[in-house]
Amino acid sequence: MRLVAEFTTEPFHGEGEAPEHARAALGAVERAELDCDFGPLGTTVRGEDEDVLPALTEVLRAALAHGATRVTLQVEREDVSGEPAGGAADV
Repeated sequence: MRLVAEFTTEPFHGEGEAPEHARAALGAVERAELDCDFGPLGTTVRGEDEDVLPALTEVLRAALAHGATRVTLQVEREDVSGEPAGGAADV
């Protein structure tokens, strides 16, 4: 199954170079060779579940080991429409 995950590491840092915990989390994703969009408010990762889920474990480990006090993580299936089973009901 295809997943999209977004994570944010804290504490946030002002302008300039990203903090060490954010760079460490990004490094974990890059080592996993996943599609990644690194931004100031979060990082988005896409891929197959067998690739994304182990990479997220490494993201948590790397971020916390490099000074993150919190990691916020959202994971969604990318291969479903979000419609309820059987389609949308008429209202």
